[in-house]
Amino acid sequence: MPFVVKKGKHIFVPMEKQSLTPDQAFQKIKQYCAYQERCHSEVKEKLYSFGLYKKEVEELLSKLIEENYLNEERFAIQYAGGKFRMKQWGKVKIKYSLKQKQVSEYCIKKAIAAIPEADYSRTMQKLFDQKLKMLRSEKNIFIKKRKLQDHLMQKGFEPSLVSTLISKL
Repeated sequence: MPFVVKKGKHIFVPMEKQSLTPDQAFQKIKQYCAYQERCHSEVKEKLYSFGLYKKEVEELLSKLIEENYLNEERFAIQYAGGKFRMKQWGKVKIKYSLKQKQVSEYCIKKAIAAIPEADYSRTMQKLFDQKLKMLRSEKNIFIKKRKLQDHLMQKGFEPSLVSTLISKL
């Protein structure tokens, strides 16, 4: 954010809102979508930041969808896969995050189904083993189980799967 220095003090000056024509905005937003997969709400927000009106935003969104720059199902599958592989999130956390991004229920189900069950179980077991190793010094079994449960739940794994895994301890 730009700022002006006035007698040793920083005074922040808000940036002027960009005002683009729909054609200029379309060129910019195509690059924005081509760089990485985006959800509809992110693109809509970006278009509004260009100073466009609702009608223009809706027209550009439908144009982006027609030209396949914007595809909610593709976004959801890539987003879910990335969060699972990179951050090792469980399905609950991925689903919640996609809902926050206003992705449709249909696309969320497709994205969750795209995560391989074998990899999912393996990842959950790996996280369980890592946390168990960290809790070696904990003598109280109830505290140990509670910490394991909290860790896996915070990562977004289903309560039923977590309790099944912990009961084997």
